[in-house]
Amino acid sequence: MIRFRRTATAAAALAFTAAATAVLGFAGPASAHVTVNPKEATQGGYARVAFRVPNESDTASTTKLEVVLPENAPVGSVSTMPVPGWTVTTEKRKVDPPIEVHGSQLTEAVSKITWTASGDAGVKPGQFQEFPVSLGPLPQVDSMIFKTLQTYSDGNISRWIDEPVAAGAEEPEHPAPVLTLAAAAAPAGSASPSAAVALPDDDDDDDGNGLAVGLGVAGLVAGLAGLVLGGLAFTRTRREPVAKA
Repeated sequence: MIRFRRTATAAAALAFTAAATAVLGFAGPASAHVTVNPKEATQGGYARVAFRVPNESDTASTTKLEVVLPENAPVGSVSTMPVPGWTVTTEKRKVDPPIEVHGSQLTEAVSKITWTASGDAGVKPGQFQEFPVSLGPLPQVDSMIFKTLQTYSDGNISRWIDEPVAAGAEEPEHPAPVLTLAAAAAPAGSASPSAAVALPDDDDDDDGNGLAVGLGVAGLVAGLAGLVLGGLAFTRTRREPVAKA
């Protein structure tokens, strides 16, 4: 009886372990994909973002990262920060219409950024690496989707290229990094169109100004007349003899 109970307990433990392994094995890849951080920025501004790359392999290192910038949202200025042990190259493409950056019209924009590890600098199992980039001015779109390829030392490639799905839907197996762009805030003190105050037209201004000038002249004449009359009355008073008691 005791041996039977031990056997049953061991079998239950093995079953639980297998189930847990299956669950974790299913959830692991979905939670360890390449992401862009921070995940939000502002349209029209500049942003410093970092592509965070976790290593999912147990035996191989990540040796290359390729990030493709979206064609529908070109960016005029793209610069990278040095990552020790990695070299970086960029590719460009023609854009039409041109992109305006600080008053200059640019006809080319960066289309792809590639980081390649040198020597033993790859992202090893159980580690992650960030690759910083400065972008701007950010386009007037709701989001930027960066389709990304992650190459391992054993030749395997993880393709993070699946585009976002509708809210509430299941996340795709290999989601691409997404940067959400919010509209720029209105300047402080700016009035909305509904709050604008109507101004009089030019004809009304001319009539109002003419009336104001006429009233001003009339007031000035009346004031001068009062001064003259007051002066005459004062002079007459001084000339009249004082009546004796």
